[in-house]
Amino acid sequence: MTTHLTDPDGQRRTIERSGSEELASLRLALEGMSCASCARRIERGLQRLPGVKEANVNFATEQATVLYDPGLVDPTLMVQKVEQLGYEALPLVGPAVQEEEAADKDRLEGRAQEAGFGGGNGGGEDLSGVSEVTLAQQRAARRRLWLLLMAIALSLPVVILSMFFMDRFSGENYLLLLLTTPVWAVVGWEFHRNTLKNLRHGAATMDTLISAGSTAAYLLSLFATVLPQLANEPTFYDTAALIITLIYLGRYLEARARGEAGQAIRRLIGLQPRSAHVLRDGQEREVPIAQVRPGDLLVVRPGEQIPVDGLVVTGHSVVDESMVTGESLPVEKGEGDPLIGATINGDGLLTMRATRVGADTLLAQIIRLVEQAQGSKAPVQRLADQVAGVFVPAVLAIALLTFLGWGLAGTMSDLGAAGWVRALIAAVAVLVVACPCALGLATPTAIIVGTGVGAEQGILIKGGESLERIQAVKAVLFDKTGTLTRGRPRLTALLALAPWDESELLRLAAEVEQGSEHPLARAVVEAARQRGLSLVRRPERLTALPGRGLEAVLEGQAVLIGGPRLLEECGLDLGKVRAELERLEQEGSTLMLVAVAGRLAGLLAMADTLKPGSAEAVRQLQAQGLQLWLLSGDRPRTARAIAAQVGIPSERVLAGLLPAEKAEQVRRLQQQGLTVAFAGDGINDAPALAQADVGIAMGNGSDIALETADIVLVKGNLRSLATALALSRATLRTIKQNLFWAFAYNVVLIPTAILSPLIPFLKEQAPIFAAAAMALSSVSVVGNALRLRRFGRKEAL
Repeated sequence: MTTHLTDPDGQRRTIERSGSEELASLRLALEGMSCASCARRIERGLQRLPGVKEANVNFATEQATVLYDPGLVDPTLMVQKVEQLGYEALPLVGPAVQEEEAADKDRLEGRAQEAGFGGGNGGGEDLSGVSEVTLAQQRAARRRLWLLLMAIALSLPVVILSMFFMDRFSGENYLLLLLTTPVWAVVGWEFHRNTLKNLRHGAATMDTLISAGSTAAYLLSLFATVLPQLANEPTFYDTAALIITLIYLGRYLEARARGEAGQAIRRLIGLQPRSAHVLRDGQEREVPIAQVRPGDLLVVRPGEQIPVDGLVVTGHSVVDESMVTGESLPVEKGEGDPLIGATINGDGLLTMRATRVGADTLLAQIIRLVEQAQGSKAPVQRLADQVAGVFVPAVLAIALLTFLGWGLAGTMSDLGAAGWVRALIAAVAVLVVACPCALGLATPTAIIVGTGVGAEQGILIKGGESLERIQAVKAVLFDKTGTLTRGRPRLTALLALAPWDESELLRLAAEVEQGSEHPLARAVVEAARQRGLSLVRRPERLTALPGRGLEAVLEGQAVLIGGPRLLEECGLDLGKVRAELERLEQEGSTLMLVAVAGRLAGLLAMADTLKPGSAEAVRQLQAQGLQLWLLSGDRPRTARAIAAQVGIPSERVLAGLLPAEKAEQVRRLQQQGLTVAFAGDGINDAPALAQADVGIAMGNGSDIALETADIVLVKGNLRSLATALALSRATLRTIKQNLFWAFAYNVVLIPTAILSPLIPFLKEQAPIFAAAAMALSSVSVVGNALRLRRFGRKEAL
């Protein structure tokens, strides 16, 4: 069970519980993995540690996420365990680090700075982890490029000499040996080193296959060069050089492609502001983001980034929120409107009050969710993991049998040593062509790209398991308030009776209501201000009638504001507006009548209006054949009115529901065999969100709703829901394509390598073709996943 808490100082804590235990989470950056079997091995090694409840190693992101009992196991033991297995590990400080490890507020803030939330030392730290990891990766990338260029420069003359000028001059084999040795020894050292490490631990990986294949070809050639009178066999320097070069090229291209797959999270991290203009003691000061506290007053000039989440205190402007919500149009902001950190202020000067800073800002939460999603596994990956775990030992066995089989066949055919050379070439081809890398990359790269594309468009999908469930949804249930509707009433109709006009009536009602915090009162005042009405008068006397209305005296006149029943009890005749009252009530509006000096002056109608795009979203989902329901705790008449506006049939409207009853309706549809999604935004929606197969939360909803859901629509409207469903289907389709290709590749090419002595063009060149095919398979799987990046260009939100 996962519990999410917010400390009194504003820091969020995530507690994983199993029985009475409190579990913590740790992320490790890993080095030295060469294929999915490496990831599987580290995963199993970590899971064997006492106190580790769950370990998940992602080959594509080269990270491990460990859920553990801090009372039983220390993170240093995990690092030591990874190193014992022959790999390297470095703990990452980032969103996954549990805040409860901190002892007090200062230490919590220190961790937030270290993680890059607001960037200690001016906000320049990287949110994705420790800066030294990024620097190490950059250094490794530069080194790989130089080694690759060296390998290509040396391998090309080896191939040209071996193919077109063989035996043309004396000492040619020594020249080939001179050119090939740096490729095999220096460029190939990564494969040989990892092989030796793993052999010390009794394990074999993809590097074992590559090292064994290239070494066999190199040593056979070396023997034939140094002792030609004994060997009397051809050399295979081109084979040894090209195995290393082609696979190293594949690894380089694969790493580049995986880097592109993670661009979304880096772009989000790059959005973080570095400083803020804070008003303290009447003075404006520029301070690092890390020093901003909830409640601080901040000044945001035109064109600047909004430093943190907050509310507008004074000023008016438009704000470009596209980098966080994906919404292309700027949003108007005025007094009391919410602001999202990292968005761009337009041409107005704003004074804002900080409400959420550091790890609590929306951007930090988005990055945390995307990181968690990209590090997760989809259930469809389980088969690939199981296969990868036994793949390399199986390939080694197959290669040995291939060698023995063709060697014995050659002996029986009186081929002598030539038969064993042919057997060795076939065995090397088997070793090289086998590729668990593609299996390991098939799922995580697609998840990384899919969740990244979603994040860029304001759709947060919380991992592979959620992705797999989303595409199977058959029924979608909507909460009404805050999901289909805006969640707050607005003035929808105004009727003034002579001698009053509409502006006078609205100004009067707003002047009486402006001191009230009631949602209906705020809607009246907001409507008056939007029309540019000046509210300068104040009631001399104001009496609230709880649940009924207000009595006031304004400039000597008695004013009564309330519902139809209150005014009728006070003896007023409502005949002139009766028809309009009935019509508005049928539409689900809340009515507010105004009487002045005992005479009816008019009426105002309030309603929770639809969010932009709600009706469009419902039409899109209906077009996909989904069954749609509206669940609401509101009155049946209001719920049916909203359902009619968006196009949900009245027979699929359930009103007056308690939170538990919403969850029960979800359960009822699940019992009918439907995969159910529930969309909501409030605390009262949490039970239904948790019960649903897929929970969908509005980005402007409560923290509990956001944590419970599988998808978060950052924009807070439903126009992204149809896109989220389409994106999940596209991502899962890509995963299945990748897995099919990875399995089909091995099913076809391993037997081909075994039978290569019977195929004319493969007899002596089989290892070279195997190396090229092996490199191509990994790159093609990653490239197929990268096609998902075009999804946003084709799909409209």
